Amino acid sequence: MERRLAAILAADVVGYSRLMGADEVGTLARLKALRRELVQPKIIERKGRIFKLMGDGLLAEFPSVVEAVQCAFDIQQSMAGREVDVPDEHRIRLRIGVNLGDIIVEGSDIYGDGVNVVARLEQLAGPGEVCLSGDAYRQVRGKIDAQFEDLGERELKNVTEAVRVYRIASERPSSSGASSALQPLRLHDKPTVAVLPFVNISADPEQEYFSDGLTEDLITELSRFKELSVVSRNSTFVFKGKAESLRKVGEMLTAQYLVEGSVRRAGDRIRVSAQLIDAQDDKHIWAERYDRGMEDIFQVQDELVRRVASTLVDRLEYDGQSRAKRQSKDQLRAYDLYLRAREHFFNWSIRDNISARDYLRSALAIEPDYAAALALLSEVLLRMWLNGWSEDPEEDLAESFAVAKRADELDDQDSRTQTALGMAYLFQKKLVKAKHHFESALKLNPNDTRVLVYYSRHAVFDGDHTKAVDLCRQALTLNPYGKYNWNLGLAYFVAHQYEAAIESLERIRNPTEAVLALLAASYAMADRMADVSPAFARYAEAVGTSPVMSKLDRQDEWRDYLSARWPFRDPKDLDHLLSALKKAGLPL
Repeated sequence: MERRLAAILAADVVGYSRLMGADEVGTLARLKALRRELVQPKIIERKGRIFKLMGDGLLAEFPSVVEAVQCAFDIQQSMAGREVDVPDEHRIRLRIGVNLGDIIVEGSDIYGDGVNVVARLEQLAGPGEVCLSGDAYRQVRGKIDAQFEDLGERELKNVTEAVRVYRIASERPSSSGASSALQPLRLHDKPTVAVLPFVNISADPEQEYFSDGLTEDLITELSRFKELSVVSRNSTFVFKGKAESLRKVGEMLTAQYLVEGSVRRAGDRIRVSAQLIDAQDDKHIWAERYDRGMEDIFQVQDELVRRVASTLVDRLEYDGQSRAKRQSKDQLRAYDLYLRAREHFFNWSIRDNISARDYLRSALAIEPDYAAALALLSEVLLRMWLNGWSEDPEEDLAESFAVAKRADELDDQDSRTQTALGMAYLFQKKLVKAKHHFESALKLNPNDTRVLVYYSRHAVFDGDHTKAVDLCRQALTLNPYGKYNWNLGLAYFVAHQYEAAIESLERIRNPTEAVLALLAASYAMADRMADVSPAFARYAEAVGTSPVMSKLDRQDEWRDYLSARWPFRDPKDLDHLLSALKKAGLPL
């Protein structure tokens, strides 16, 4: 028995069963032509050999992992120019995996862990994508002109240890609508800065929320500068508590500059240490330490933002006057409660959402005109209503709209207030007004990934699926670790791109009820009925904990509930969703 290290490529056709069901003879003919005209020549050109054909798939071996990945990338790029005259839903699209690993050779066939891993990697890839293992990535990094996205460690079926996975998205969108291929992340074309989570070095570990809140505020304020690209909170907080080299963090976030620091809070005193670092050569540009009273925390934030911005851009537009006004002890207490609420808001559970709501109500009892707290309360109440967590849904929905309007009246120059009002109008089914506020939010803060994601949901309901995908991809450019696959999945589902929707939704690690419902519906419409039951069972289990959804029994109750939360402009889109959910098992 011969063992050796080899680079293995696995490829198959996305939605093969669906394509065969629609046109068996034509699909087979086009698949044979694809292998003959493109896939086999590319493999031979890169010194590889096909050692197994399996219906719609194949396995190939290469003497070099660089050649294997380059071959995969070339194939996917070439696929974009094929079948342009074929309707989008009938086109053949490939997903490809590449691994460098140990194999067992028996005659002309190959077995072993290296093959098992590549087969799982290929299943993780979406239409038009290439997924490769961390071992393969380390060999090709800097040697291939492609943009890689780190998907983190993944548990692969029948593979003992978690595998680090990287992705290349190569296929271009079609002109006929939302493409089922995710687009490559673009490198930022202006100075890019990432604010890493400030370390809490206070004696009290429960002060963690304060250091996290300071970090988020710096991200928000720096994002106001149109001359900067600012990596979002979700991306930078991936590195919280991890001992990664700063150069590696910069590479993974595609950030040229990093801000890191620490916070020590003791009574009414605070010490903030911060430094700006050139991530490309790991050099310190400057470092500062601020020893102040708590009443000066907003001034410290302003000084930090000004120092970073003035270092990285030629001119300064930031106006800190509005923040400087908040300096009384009551205002500091309200700010502290707001930070606590925000910490719970990002945890996505009923209990955390209720805690966030209560903290915000306490903050607003102290400072009734606190615009940022009102905007966040609007989102919290809307989330309660959307997820069926409300004890009184209509009251929460009405209050969500009212506090968003109040936040806008107090400060219409903050992207957070504009986003909150945009969402409130969206679920009032006033799509034109919602669009106005989302666009205002983007003008105020083009680096706010939440604006991009919420605006993408508006685009779906407004019938512009291509725009929805593009907005999500912009958000992923700013936040490679963002959880925007729900919005991508929704856009692809409405565009009848079910396999692409499934690929996006399956990546969500802790799916909500809405994600599970949409996943079950996508499986059903893709005729993957064996996958429907497990997804629907998870959905039913989640619904059982909902104060509202668990009480829905009649067909008309379900339809009313869902139609309110999916405000499509075109009734056909809602009918499409309801018929898919019915096929998946909902009582519709």
